[in-house]
Amino acid sequence: MYSLFDGLARIKFPIDYPYSPPAFRFLTKMWHPNIYENGDVCISILHPPVDDPQSGELPSERWNPTQNVRTILLSVISLLNEPNTFSPANVDASVMYRKWRDSKGKDREYAEIIRKQVLATKADAERDGVKVPTTLAEYCVRTRAPPADEGSNLFYDDYYDDEDLEDEDEDDDGDCCYDDEDDSGTEES
Repeated sequence: MYSLFDGLARIKFPIDYPYSPPAFRFLTKMWHPNIYENGDVCISILHPPVDDPQSGELPSERWNPTQNVRTILLSVISLLNEPNTFSPANVDASVMYRKWRDSKGKDREYAEIIRKQVLATKADAERDGVKVPTTLAEYCVRTRAPPADEGSNLFYDDYYDDEDLEDEDEDDDGDCCYDDEDDSGTEES
């Protein structure tokens, strides 16, 4: 499966953020079961924190003020890689995705649409001077805990040091983010 969706997106924050969720919309055309034709992403954590028994969502799955841009992006990335076909925003994409998944990649219609969209967005990125990651190693950023003496001065829980990462990459066996193998169904990403 083509797990690296490249595209432009916009996050729009309401005046009462963080008490209300932001809106997340892809500006790039996306063929995905959980993305509406206009680019809006259908994901539980971006739904207002109201009690809606008809939605099938637990209140704990909806927006709460502890969410932040990082948790939103992680949720969107997860959704892109593992569509929720039980609650599709794009029924046609959902049917096509399930057909592809159930055929174990033999039905190529869904994968071909995604491949064409990824290639188109890569061309857009190159025109804009943006390098699009093409491997898992390029796509991932390593994190580690800060040294004990600096921890109290940091606002975020991640400590990034590009120089140290470059040195570590030379000693690595290439696995930067995951120890498990790609289970997406194809060799391409």
